[in-house]
Amino acid sequence: MIHQATSILILVDYQTRLMPSIHDGEKAIASAIFLANVAQALDIPILGTEQNPEGLGPNDERIKQFCSQTLVKHSFNAAADGLVDYMKSVSPQITQVVLAGCEAHVCLMQTALGLLEAGYEVAVVAEACGSRLAQDQLLALDRLVQQGVILLGAEMLAFEWLKTSDHPQFKNILQLIKKRS
Repeated sequence: MIHQATSILILVDYQTRLMPSIHDGEKAIASAIFLANVAQALDIPILGTEQNPEGLGPNDERIKQFCSQTLVKHSFNAAADGLVDYMKSVSPQITQVVLAGCEAHVCLMQTALGLLEAGYEVAVVAEACGSRLAQDQLLALDRLVQQGVILLGAEMLAFEWLKTSDHPQFKNILQLIKKRS
């Protein structure tokens, strides 16, 4: 299970010049916004990454507004460019990383594998990810599962974070879920 107290949400490279090329990119952004709203309601830290923003532009403003910090990187694997130190500065109790982003078969996958190698439990929200080609996204998700990454749906994660309908934020999260339908 993914726990509210030990997790962080990392939004990977939802960049302005990249997203128009992503298959179902607007759906990925919508799912990422839902995740960010849930994480924000539950006080779960949210960080962003931007791959070479000089070339790919900044993250979409709808995503960037949720991120307390954004790591500018040039390695496809954000863990190689300081993501682990960023996470430790946010909270030393983080043991679980939830990832969503683009491109699934490049930066998202390499970051997930890098975080696994660094000793974190890694989960990816499939519907909030994208690649230019749908096939590349499917191949990346398949490889991630083979490597031990947990695949989740956005609502599945929301309910895992809540654990119970007695959670003080349950009604607020339920409203976010109903708005998606």
